[in-house]
Amino acid sequence: MLLTTALLLMPALPTPAQGPDRVTGLPFATRSEVIATGGMAATSQPLATQVALDTLKKGGTAVDAAIAANAALALMEPTGCGLGGDLFAIVWDAERKQLFGLNASGRSPQSLKLEHFQRLKLDKIPAYGPLPVSVPGCVDGWFELHGRFGKLPMADVLAPAIEYAERGFPLSELIAHYWDLSVGRLSKWPGFVEQFTIDGRAPRKGEVFRNPNLGRTLRRLAKGGRDVFYRGEIAKEIDAYMKEVGGFLSYEDLAAHQSEWVEPVSVNYRGYDVWELPPNGQGIAALQILAILEGYDLRSWGHRSVDYVHHFVEAKKLAFEDRAHFYADMDFADVPVDWLISEEYAAERRALIDSDKAALRYEAGNPALEEGDTIYLTTADAAGNMVSLIQSNYRGMGSGLAPAELGFILQDRGELFDLTEGCANTYAPGKRPFHTIIPAFVTRGGEPFLAFGVMGGATQPQAHAQIVINLVDFGMNVQEAGDASRILHLGSSQPTGTRMEDGGEVALESGFGPQIERGLEERGHTLGSAKGSFGGYQAIRVDPATGVYFGASESRKDGQAGGF
Repeated sequence: MLLTTALLLMPALPTPAQGPDRVTGLPFATRSEVIATGGMAATSQPLATQVALDTLKKGGTAVDAAIAANAALALMEPTGCGLGGDLFAIVWDAERKQLFGLNASGRSPQSLKLEHFQRLKLDKIPAYGPLPVSVPGCVDGWFELHGRFGKLPMADVLAPAIEYAERGFPLSELIAHYWDLSVGRLSKWPGFVEQFTIDGRAPRKGEVFRNPNLGRTLRRLAKGGRDVFYRGEIAKEIDAYMKEVGGFLSYEDLAAHQSEWVEPVSVNYRGYDVWELPPNGQGIAALQILAILEGYDLRSWGHRSVDYVHHFVEAKKLAFEDRAHFYADMDFADVPVDWLISEEYAAERRALIDSDKAALRYEAGNPALEEGDTIYLTTADAAGNMVSLIQSNYRGMGSGLAPAELGFILQDRGELFDLTEGCANTYAPGKRPFHTIIPAFVTRGGEPFLAFGVMGGATQPQAHAQIVINLVDFGMNVQEAGDASRILHLGSSQPTGTRMEDGGEVALESGFGPQIERGLEERGHTLGSAKGSFGGYQAIRVDPATGVYFGASESRKDGQAGGF
């Protein structure tokens, strides 16, 4: 039986504080931190964590380990990721003492025009089938990362996933649950039942599942490189499949694809530099939330206080109005990133918050998405290199379109385009859709401090901000910061065109208590249950003076942090 979040977040035995800043006096952690020096990995599936550690022990870099774990998760957690999806990563290069960002998200088909949706009289792109499919960027992302930061041959990096695909692996509990939810709605699409069910049903917890088709695909990549996927046999097979199902993604779209190395952007939050990637992702929403909240004394309020929750929710509302209005593919839209994350703009937005009353709506600033299933993982090696990587098919197992004998499902990320003409995120051919998946990193004084992420659609920037606040303001250790009860606000304006009119709803995890709920209602907040996900967190903190790593994998997923 699945454990509920309420049970998972029952107080544990007191955990030693990480320093004198600890002010909560409340134990949050479900377990102690994992501590090691030789290398570390934290993923949402224990076998994938072991794959990453084995790769490090063979002499691989943090990037080698991240790719190996991602390939294993493509097999073991297809409910959140796969070769048919997109990828984003932030890499700390220990030798150069520099962060590098990779946007490996794909673009919409060139042959699919906005007019096609208008002829169909659609006001929203469907969640499944051929219309939301965009170019899968994951494989190119792997090879871009490996080409710059890898050490082991790609055949060695992919070997563990190939072996598991061919001999099988036992399914873990939460993944089995989400897999079962997907089968009913995706079985109508060609290739899904044949490749992702056992006798027409989802594999069950503890049942051994094999995906030899994915194993063959990975073998082809190990031998022929990324061009096999984008310009070779696999590209041709995807093209033929899409034509059979009446889709638009073509060989030409795949052949034209390339990832983009981008500069991460940051805000300084009480002496810590918090880094995210610029749009088309939503990472800067976390930075906007933090910049607004830096103007309040959160520490004096405490984690479980009406003041903290109220001001956090209002800051989130403000950031998400800008998210809906501005965030988009920067090749198609002028996104004022520097202005949105500036101290001056944060002060301007902060002044709009009423400390005693919830706002029903805010307008976006004026310069002179709720669902999504994802995997997040982080790795670190003995040399001090660290990787923060996130990868997703978007909604559950993606579009449902599983090209014959390839062993993966094409993503449905294109659902997140807006079909309203004239908006930043309006659909256009060859455009990258607004993206929910975001990796994060924290540095302090120019040294690495934390690689972390929280999977879960629109939850992600909210949870990113809460993780930083838990560490910096409330003195939690890296495990407690992820296990602590979360705040989730739902109902803000969306990049797909819907607008907040009634203030949305606040969902609180077990631990805040009825007194907090009553206080929020008195300030005008509407309380609701979590229609979205409270997320799934993995993190690695490093002490740069000693090289000691502290790993965490929260209790909401099947995951594990491990080191050696």
